[in-house]
Amino acid sequence: MPDITFITNDGKVVSAPEDSNLLRVSLREKGGIPFKCGGGLCGTCKCLVEEGRENTDAVKKKEEKLLSAEELAQGYRLACQTFLKGDVKVSWEEAPKGGAGARQVRPKAEA
Repeated sequence: MPDITFITNDGKVVSAPEDSNLLRVSLREKGGIPFKCGGGLCGTCKCLVEEGRENTDAVKKKEEKLLSAEELAQGYRLACQTFLKGDVKVSWEEAPKGGAGARQVRPKAEA
């Protein structure tokens, strides 16, 4: 079973079955990845796969709409759209304390 390390959540490590959805594992195991819609529409669950990018599935169309080519190249993914094939370590931008919730990602501009 793959190990998921939630770097931003004090390095919490959990195990999950292969082909698990990253956001669902985070919710079930209190990993801490922020979310709102859970369906690839808002971008709130944007996270950085710092290690183990090769252990994730292919980038989805919804991710290509919300994340820039540069972000995708750096290893950013939407947790709600990412399925795991092996160990990963992920981090994310924390919402400001006392703020209005997680930062939303705006869709990239159409060329």
